[in-house]
Amino acid sequence: MDLGVQIGSLRMRNPVMVASGTFGYGPEYAELVDLSRLGAIVVKGIAMEPTRGNPIDRTFETASGLMNAIGLPNPGFQGFVETYMPFLRGVDVPVIANIWGRTVEEYEAVAEAFDGVDGVHGLELNVSCPNIKEGSAMFGTCLETFRRVVEGVRARTLLPLIPKLAPNVSDIRVFARAAEEAGADAISLINSVPALAIEIESRTPRLANVTGGLTGPAIKPIAVKLVWEAASAVSIPVIGMGGILSADDAIEFIIAGASAVAVGTASFVNPNAAVEVIEGIESYFRRHDLKRIGDLSGTLKT
Repeated sequence: MDLGVQIGSLRMRNPVMVASGTFGYGPEYAELVDLSRLGAIVVKGIAMEPTRGNPIDRTFETASGLMNAIGLPNPGFQGFVETYMPFLRGVDVPVIANIWGRTVEEYEAVAEAFDGVDGVHGLELNVSCPNIKEGSAMFGTCLETFRRVVEGVRARTLLPLIPKLAPNVSDIRVFARAAEEAGADAISLINSVPALAIEIESRTPRLANVTGGLTGPAIKPIAVKLVWEAASAVSIPVIGMGGILSADDAIEFIIAGASAVAVGTASFVNPNAAVEVIEGIESYFRRHDLKRIGDLSGTLKT
């Protein structure tokens, strides 16, 4: 059985990564999780310059989900490289940097800066975060700007490039094809779903940002459907995410057409969730006498 996944020059030993924004930069979970078991570590979103993020309250738990409006706080490119890369270089797992900006030029600058960083194996292009008032989400929902930023970043890096798609578009297949045509090596989806929660006694939003992104089990059926549609439109690998708590959840995404998956909110509930998902996938493959991810990916019977 070989569950390896290839994304450009990036080779994952298994199809399970941890989603950006839910696993810190790696060291935060090092005493709780055997990091060497992971397919890849996707670090928190990084911009060229340090960012403070949104005011509190930043999170609110809902039925079967979590709303957040963290706002992508980060130490900036230089701060990340100096503070976290020494640790990450010592972990025998591919590292994918999630990058973002408020303009096309900012995306290009941070991508170009990462191109020469030893120990970074790929870039996830965050063009779909709903919690930034400038840029980011705009790039994920306007096809013209989405294409511009993917093309701009592609021209400035040789690293495997993985645009992260927004769920709130009229046709996910159009954006998936645009990413492939612009030179992406894979796509990941979905990002969180824009949402609003209200405290009824005060009639005020639960989040200081007013709206936020909904993640967790509540969004899984939406995510599986969008992964199925996106995978039908492209030939590059699709990384599925959104509400994965167990191996069964991950296997749904793979059957829908994903080549890999990312575990996100589940890590807040169970830090070892990603490793348990890996073990469950291995058990499923043995039970069904499957040898490779390609034996299962895209096998939905309709």
